Amino acid sequence: MRGKERKVIGDARDQPLDKRVRFSVRLLESASTYKDIVVRKKDGFTQILLSTRSTYNNTLNREVMNEVKSALEKAAVDDSKFVLLSAVGSVFCCGLDFDNIVKHLKYNRKRATVKLVDTIKNFVNSFIEFKKPIIVSVNGPAIGLGASILPLCDVVWANEKAWFQTPYTRFGQSPDGCSTITFPKIMGRAAANEMLINGWKMNAQEACDKGLVSQVFWSETFTQEVMVRIQEITSCNSFVLENSKALVRYNMNVELKQANERECEVLKKIWASAQGMEYMLKYVQNKIDSF
Repeated sequence: MRGKERKVIGDARDQPLDKRVRFSVRLLESASTYKDIVVRKKDGFTQILLSTRSTYNNTLNREVMNEVKSALEKAAVDDSKFVLLSAVGSVFCCGLDFDNIVKHLKYNRKRATVKLVDTIKNFVNSFIEFKKPIIVSVNGPAIGLGASILPLCDVVWANEKAWFQTPYTRFGQSPDGCSTITFPKIMGRAAANEMLINGWKMNAQEACDKGLVSQVFWSETFTQEVMVRIQEITSCNSFVLENSKALVRYNMNVELKQANERECEVLKKIWASAQGMEYMLKYVQNKIDSF
């Protein structure tokens, strides 16, 4: 389903900043606090942008995941009504940074494995535990963990040029981001297996049809369509928003955390094994940049 035509609102970057002192202070704090992501405090919400400043194609290394987690923790206790998660550039997120992972695992593999997997587990749990709505604006490809975290969020809007893929088996990995439980619930077991086992590359409209994406918008008006809807949500009462999410997510968090724990335990076994390391090295050495 494509977004209906609406009055165009300019890119959020062109909007005037809130003149209240506390928002000016928060904007300055966000500029100095984060190195690997961009955090913008808006009037009513927090925007977290994955950035290409230190990773390739917005991949997730330990530093990026820790910073996203930190930004969510701050947004959870400030006056933000919700979080808008988006990305800088033409790629949303290409999942885990395997170049970085291999580099860490070459030395003291057991210790590095525990640290890396714990970072992933805490990163995913930060989405599960966040009580305010998380809106996602998917501007381009979402791969691996970049796709599997989407069902942990509340509303997902996609650019028509975006696509989604979780090709875990192709690089010798197991699913993450609670996708072993969320994908079958959202799209059915058959489609979930195509994604998680066979690495099905799903375009934006297919993702919308399967329930991974809420709406798909034309690329030419994507930013404007997103900001129109963000303005509408900003006008809602924060108490109502948070409690509406709580009702929808009632009894889900325990199940999601258990899935996250299981998936991370399997990752530890794979990364600590010689065969798992071999597969990752092969993937890193042979991967072809397709962007």
